[in-house]
Amino acid sequence: MHPVDVLVRPVVTEKSTLLQEQGKYVFVVRPEANKGMVREAIQQAYGVRVLGVNMAVSRGKLKRYGPRRVKTAGYKKAIVTLKPGDKIQIFEGA
Repeated sequence: MHPVDVLVRPVVTEKSTLLQEQGKYVFVVRPEANKGMVREAIQQAYGVRVLGVNMAVSRGKLKRYGPRRVKTAGYKKAIVTLKPGDKIQIFEGA
């Protein structure tokens, strides 16, 4: 797998945008990705220096649709801390 294929998409929520002020960025990554793969992918894709990577796995939730119960898909996310002064441009107009 190519290192950049590890990243699925950035997470754009109110909490993740507040973390950007601290130099931390949140990405959804592939389930088989590990910290080293994420570090390498971020450095290659955005040309920044990564200080640390924290990982979290969110399990799918059980939803009710009438009499049926359906489980939503889970995902794995990575919180990436960058070297002070480095930034990642997530929004196109910013």
